[in-house]
Amino acid sequence: MITIAAFLLLETLFVTILARQRRAGRINRRLNVLHSHKTNHELTLADLRRERGLSGDGGYILPIIALNRLLTQSGARMAASRLIFLMAVSGFVGAAIAMMLTGDIFRSGAVAIASGIVMPIAILVMLRNRRMKAMEEQLPEAIDVMIRSLRAGHPIPVAISMVAREMPDPIGSEFGMAADEMTYGSDLETAMTQLKIRAGQSDLAFLVVALSVQSKTGGNLAEVLTNLSRMVRERFRMRRKVHALSSEGRFSAIALTIVPAAVYLIVTLTAPSYYADVKSDPMYTAAIYLGAVLWITGFLVMRRLVNFKI
Repeated sequence: MITIAAFLLLETLFVTILARQRRAGRINRRLNVLHSHKTNHELTLADLRRERGLSGDGGYILPIIALNRLLTQSGARMAASRLIFLMAVSGFVGAAIAMMLTGDIFRSGAVAIASGIVMPIAILVMLRNRRMKAMEEQLPEAIDVMIRSLRAGHPIPVAISMVAREMPDPIGSEFGMAADEMTYGSDLETAMTQLKIRAGQSDLAFLVVALSVQSKTGGNLAEVLTNLSRMVRERFRMRRKVHALSSEGRFSAIALTIVPAAVYLIVTLTAPSYYADVKSDPMYTAAIYLGAVLWITGFLVMRRLVNFKI
């Protein structure tokens, strides 16, 4: 009986903690920041912008706009100055390690570029793609929330605020920032355009156009959004179908990309003299660089063959 009681007590604690974590996960970032600022929307909006690599008024900070836009669209909670600092540190550490191991300044420079520029940008691109996919799944539901709010008689800003309260991240915070921008002076078209730029999701352009046209010409916005929600769902279904049909080609491309590097690594570890005996040959370095170029070219070509955009 004591064992059973202890087990039930632990299970109760586990279920309680898990339920709290799930409730906290459903709350988007904007609501958490808003709660910490005691419902001060202006401070919340400024903090959320700074977290996304923007200035307090929503402008870009970095001189390279494409990099700043990538940081914003990735959803990484990182100031622009911190990104530059991390890229510089990563490049310096990579170059220092390469210099200690090889003593070649050209190889150290290549490692510095790879670790300080290429790798951080690749990570940001990966985060952006993941965030866009999540937003693509959430967008039809967000439009449905707006439709229900409009049919209940609410104006468009209230419908956008409903999405900010009801939806989790990433789309919840994005709509919340748009609602706060409209509260502090931005018009509907400008706020939604900024939302589309921050998010980078292509289907949001349809929503921005629908809201912009309706605000200028009038009409039954709920009916327009109903058709838009249906269209976004069909596009999402078609993307998933194409993704499934091209899965064999994608996995083949991944395997053909990994195999050469894996074979080189296995041979180097199991038979170190296999390559060491010919390192003094002047053709060795040229062959290595040519192989690397062909390997990268093959990877890019195969990626283009299986990367379908709809």
